[in-house]
Amino acid sequence: MPDQLQTEHNPAPSAVAERFYSGALLRIRRFMAVLAPLLVVAAWWKFGLRSAVGFAFGCAIAYVNFHWLNRVIVGFADRATGAATSQSGQGIVFRFLLRYLLMALGAYVILSVSPASLNGLLAGLFLPVAAIGCEAVYELYAALARGV
Repeated sequence: MPDQLQTEHNPAPSAVAERFYSGALLRIRRFMAVLAPLLVVAAWWKFGLRSAVGFAFGCAIAYVNFHWLNRVIVGFADRATGAATSQSGQGIVFRFLLRYLLMALGAYVILSVSPASLNGLLAGLFLPVAAIGCEAVYELYAALARGV
């Protein structure tokens, strides 16, 4: 049988997989947005209000950090490929270092206000790990159930 023509209604399998996997970053952000409030409530129920507040701050810092890290990586890639819209190298490095400064500042504020919340803050910083785990399970499901 001759090769079948690929149409918009029947794209090549590699194109379908490429489109699916290119949406991973957006799905990870959505997982983070869904997991954060659920885990904050669980932390409040299990460990109390102070730990839950620290956890909420940790989740917020982790979400912003994840977003900024994505922007830094895109900036590095644009700079390396010579894209017309590439950002200045100093700006990229500044934002990269600013992420760590803000995390340290958040930890200092939490520690000075309520030392008991520090554990919650540190646990909240692992929100992207949980979201990436959810994405891995979803991709496994998509690969097995839908053949992506």
